[in-house]
Amino acid sequence: MTEALTVGERGRTITFTFDDMMRYHGVHSPAGVAMAFKVMQRAFAALSPEAPADRRSVSVRTAFRGFEAVTRAVTDGRYTVDRSLVRSDIGRLREDFVFVVEVGGRTGTLLLRDGFVTDEFMDLARTQDRTGEQERRLDELKAQLAQRVMAAPAADVFDVA
Repeated sequence: MTEALTVGERGRTITFTFDDMMRYHGVHSPAGVAMAFKVMQRAFAALSPEAPADRRSVSVRTAFRGFEAVTRAVTDGRYTVDRSLVRSDIGRLREDFVFVVEVGGRTGTLLLRDGFVTDEFMDLARTQDRTGEQERRLDELKAQLAQRVMAAPAADVFDVA
């Protein structure tokens, strides 16, 4: 069975798979899409366990980027990239993967767990003016990261504080 995210909007439910999100976002960042998918999966279960999260009630503050297809949070002004959320205390491989998600007035902070992002991925992602070879390798690493993230249950990918 394919994993899915279900949200409510105007009394109806809408279901999104990872593939749906990839079609919307494009192929540039499968790892980012996978992270966003798992963040929403974990946050919705923790913050709206009794019913699908209302799509238009979700807001996200993060040092990261993503989430538009499912929540329309960017379009509606409920998505904020806030670099003050960077958590250098948890290490360079996890410091940017901090998400403050609000669903219908309930808020949770999600932190990426160890073991998903590699040193090589982070080094290449932060390299300015990458060569063609570096871009190809980073694309491979993004795909590998997306596979690792999507293969794990959301509760194993993110802690909720």
